Amino acid sequence: MLRSRFLALPLVLFVYASFCYSMTNVKKEEFGKMPDGRPVEIFSLKDGAIEARITTYGARLVSLLAPDRQGKTADIVLGFESADGYLKDTSSFGAIVGRYAGRIANGTFTLDGHAYQLPKNDGNNTLHGGPENFGKQLWTGKEIPNGVKLTYVSQDGEAGFPGTLTTTVRYTLSGHDLKIEYNATTDKNTVLNLTNHTYWNLAGEGTGEILKQQVKINAAQVVPVNAGLIPTGQVDPVAGTPFDFRKLTPIGKNIDTTNDQLKYGIGYDISYVLDNSGKFVYAAEAYDPASGRGLEVLTDQPAMHFYTGNHMDGAIGKGGHKYAFRNAYCFEAQHYPDSPNEPKFPTTELKPGEKFHSVTVYRFTTH
Repeated sequence: MLRSRFLALPLVLFVYASFCYSMTNVKKEEFGKMPDGRPVEIFSLKDGAIEARITTYGARLVSLLAPDRQGKTADIVLGFESADGYLKDTSSFGAIVGRYAGRIANGTFTLDGHAYQLPKNDGNNTLHGGPENFGKQLWTGKEIPNGVKLTYVSQDGEAGFPGTLTTTVRYTLSGHDLKIEYNATTDKNTVLNLTNHTYWNLAGEGTGEILKQQVKINAAQVVPVNAGLIPTGQVDPVAGTPFDFRKLTPIGKNIDTTNDQLKYGIGYDISYVLDNSGKFVYAAEAYDPASGRGLEVLTDQPAMHFYTGNHMDGAIGKGGHKYAFRNAYCFEAQHYPDSPNEPKFPTTELKPGEKFHSVTVYRFTTH
């Protein structure tokens, strides 16, 4: 049972009580069409200088406008200008990924004595729920106060996972906080790991490498992996390693250090075990010294995957910008990769009658 979701809720409600009177302008427009002709919508959320745009295709965060220290606004999220770009996307730009974010070894897991086979899309492994994961599905969008509610029903057996799973994701914008609230229920025992896979560049999308931007991660341990990027089943301390981001550190400072974990990921591609996990906590922050833009991440998830765009392949995004190697980074609040195959890891099992609930907040600052 995913008990940590319930422990976090009172604190979440307290944190957001002061924002309940904020009025965010919400607007819905057409964003394109699916190959079968179904319309894809996009919702714009604007509160002051902050504006977020979310599409029903993959429940994706398409853009986030935020000011620098001079008040100049830039889009700090990588992505595309229409649904057509996302339909061809192979990098999960801005997507809600599931059913299982991260990798599952050999594309298989056993639950209640039954082995489930998943489609393999990362060598011999399944990544982010397979090639037709939640980020590739058309969700139903509905305007709500200060934001949008997106719903997707994943049928029993979809991508090999058991149980009909009903998932809702609420994006709301209040002041400088973009809140993502996840809820899910199932009619059969299943496994679940949801996250948002936005690619951030605080200098602005399309501005190139992010190695001079600084990151802090509130974690004393990481989940090490083997050469196939599958967890070894252990957790290791970050102290004395290139993975120690317990104070603001330039991303590029140690990224090319000789280290097996960095070699396997071609940079940072690893899950951090968050301090005080299971509670709604400050997890990480990023800062761009040139623009003064900052980003803070708060979550109730036990881990956060830090990825530095090591497999970005030069896709052409907004404004004709080329998204190349290490041009962005991801903060993916989630459970550990391959947890269904690692009994020592926190469980990701969801049962009928239970409700998965989780909250992650991206907070935008200037310094």
